[in-house]
Amino acid sequence: MSAIQQAQRWHGQARHSRAIHLALVWGVWLVPLFALSARWFGAGIACAATAFGIVWVAWRAWRGAVRLDREWLVRRLNALRSDMDDSADLLFAESGSLRGLQRLQRARLERRIEAGPQTDVREPPSWRALAACAAIALALTAAAALWPQPDRLPAELALSPAPPVAAAPGQPRLIAQALRIEPPGYTGLPAREEPGLEGRVPEGATLRWRLRFEPQPAQAALVFHDGERLPLRRDGETWSAQRALAKSSLYRIDAAGAPQAQTRRLYRLDVVPDRPPQLRVLQPERGLTLLARGQKTWPLAFEASDDYGVAATARLRIVLAQGSGEQITFRERSVALRGSGGATAKRFVHALDLAALGFAVGDDLIVQLSASDNRAPQPQTALSPSLILRWPADPGSEATGIEGMVKTVLPAYFRSQRQIIIDAEALIAQRRKLDGDAFVKKSDAIGVDQRLLRLRYGQFLGEEAEGEPKLPTSDSEDEHAHEGEGHDVSAPADAHDHAPAAAAGADKPVFGEAGAVLEEYGHTHDHAEAATLLDPQTRALLKSALDQMWQSELHLRQGQPQQALPFAYKALGFIKQVQQASRIYLARVGPELPPIDESRRLSGDRTGLARREDALAPASAADPLPARLWRELQAPASQPVDYAALERWLGANQSRVPDPLAFAAALAALRDRPDCGECRARLRGLLWPLLQAPATTVRARDAGDARDRRYFDALRQEAQ
Repeated sequence: MSAIQQAQRWHGQARHSRAIHLALVWGVWLVPLFALSARWFGAGIACAATAFGIVWVAWRAWRGAVRLDREWLVRRLNALRSDMDDSADLLFAESGSLRGLQRLQRARLERRIEAGPQTDVREPPSWRALAACAAIALALTAAAALWPQPDRLPAELALSPAPPVAAAPGQPRLIAQALRIEPPGYTGLPAREEPGLEGRVPEGATLRWRLRFEPQPAQAALVFHDGERLPLRRDGETWSAQRALAKSSLYRIDAAGAPQAQTRRLYRLDVVPDRPPQLRVLQPERGLTLLARGQKTWPLAFEASDDYGVAATARLRIVLAQGSGEQITFRERSVALRGSGGATAKRFVHALDLAALGFAVGDDLIVQLSASDNRAPQPQTALSPSLILRWPADPGSEATGIEGMVKTVLPAYFRSQRQIIIDAEALIAQRRKLDGDAFVKKSDAIGVDQRLLRLRYGQFLGEEAEGEPKLPTSDSEDEHAHEGEGHDVSAPADAHDHAPAAAAGADKPVFGEAGAVLEEYGHTHDHAEAATLLDPQTRALLKSALDQMWQSELHLRQGQPQQALPFAYKALGFIKQVQQASRIYLARVGPELPPIDESRRLSGDRTGLARREDALAPASAADPLPARLWRELQAPASQPVDYAALERWLGANQSRVPDPLAFAAALAALRDRPDCGECRARLRGLLWPLLQAPATTVRARDAGDARDRRYFDALRQEAQ
């Protein structure tokens, strides 16, 4: 065999090897192609797709082999054999084009090929690429085989006869129908077929319609009551459509040229909503539990139920509140709990180790369970009521007596300064979501809280509510803001008087009266003098805190919470220092009601009382549209009805209407037949429960009989 023939044989072997390798790499994809096509489109389409794939793989293998041309062979020989002297191209050159030295070199190369060993010019196959393609193809084939196959409507058994409808010759009539309901996979409910075109379906279910007309219409669609049209696709003699239903709907079948009796008929689909999980606390029995003596753990038990299924795990949120007043701190953590029980009802049990949580005297331990259902793609989550375990604080030492009590900490009145800062920062974060008026209104509300807090702390320095005159009865608005509390620091500035009260004209104390005993033998203090119990340094700190609260309130009331935050933080710092004061006096006072003026009793003096002759303003309904539409429907059929207004009202008041689909059906029936008295009566009956009850009216006094009238006339004449 000559050298040229050997080189051509090596070239053919390389091409053949390349074609086989490419056929294997691309041919493994034919298996998942057939599996997926057969799974979703049937065996016929799968065979056709596989045949096309075989042709394509053969073409790819041929193209890959053809690319190994003579130039590739020359490069391959030069790379594999060093005795070719990079002159392998001379073996395939025309003899007439070669010169002396080239002919000698060609002869030398031919002798080397004939005398030398066989050369394998084939490229090594990429087994790694082949293994990767085979693994991916096998995974796709397994997925196609194991994936749940969607239920299909049987071609022959799904259709049931439709109710007969009178139609003229040539008008398309519905002669067969089928409705298949496929609930979502997470519900675990089987697919079912309804004999009619109505039914109750789970939320998110897929509905498949199959209809047959005779004769065939040019086009057909399903028209829903909200205006959406779902076109029907024709497949031979059958028209089909499918849709996922999220809310209850009414629909009708609109076929071109069909009789009106068939087109006007409404079909109702009621959606059964997927309710969120329901949580019930089994242990403890009460929301607030006091720590028992020697208790080391806190057992908890919850029960979660759902209509389709509860998630296997739940989260227990644990919050430990420590401290009091402005120095309350919170530590939060969560624990995953695994439930036990059936799919739709699970029980979650856990026992908290109080020592491991750092639970101490005066602390509160708050827990709350959150559980989810199996809804896909977005599960629903429910929260249990918050449960509190309280370790009562040490009551401490108190100075009891008729004058008051002494506590070692400053009480927290109204909203704390820390809460005002938190509210201001939250308002700043929501600025982009609020319009200007709403932002200023919320900032002003926080400023009001800042003012109340400033006034309460200011009373420790003997300050009064600014801008308000002192009432002689001591019932100003600020003083009665907390009327009835056991320990209040708000009292009139003139209450501290060791001398007998002569300004009010009080008589000598009467023996046996509680107030007289306190006045004669007690030693009462007002709140301005109580502030003198503070040392000068503490008073200076409290005064500085009030000054910062002034500035914070100023900017908050002007709608500038950013500028108020620095002053609020400074006030908080001063308050924390004030809380370190050793002793603060709090007076024990009771409610101070204004005295009753006995001189006005039975005198006929009606000064300051409301006048009976004031005119009564007529009451107006909050939503007059339903009443107006009800009156329009009561009118004769010739009077038009504002259907558009009723539709807009129904769209905006879905929560007020117990059955919106009944309204839509009655409205559609009346719109199709405006002269139908029964349709008007049905719609008026649905509107009647929605009408607002009339306001209570003032009944006129009975005029009485003839003798009573003569008596009243005589009284009026005498008055004149």
